[in-house]
Amino acid sequence: QVQLVESGGGLVQAGGSLRLSCAASGRTFGSYAMGWFRQAPGQEREFVATINWSGRSTSYADSVKGRFTISRDNAKNTVYLQMNSLRPEDTAVYYCAVHRYSGVYYPTGRLSDYNYWGQGTQVTVSS
Repeated sequence: QVQLVESGGGLVQAGGSLRLSCAASGRTFGSYAMGWFRQAPGQEREFVATINWSGRSTSYADSVKGRFTISRDNAKNTVYLQMNSLRPEDTAVYYCAVHRYSGVYYPTGRLSDYNYWGQGTQVTVSS
């Protein structure tokens, strides 16, 4: 059974940093792109960042570009999201997800391209 478990969320002041982790189990994800998404109260889930299977290709939402960094450690079946210069508008539940197809070099941020999702971790940024 595939399982994704996010951790590292919490409460932080504006300008601070957090590092989210997503540990995958149930199968090896080394050949699959992975992504981070977020959902604020009353809003739709939105794309944050994605990374291809090798880690050599990444993409970011404009709202986080230059502040967030996605990375992965395939030996640990784990993907990370380093979040710096956090803003109150970054407050949301953050989810990691696995792309439904293996070997995708330039994964998109479309939610429908991802078929396994974690339960999410809350990030709250106070002003």
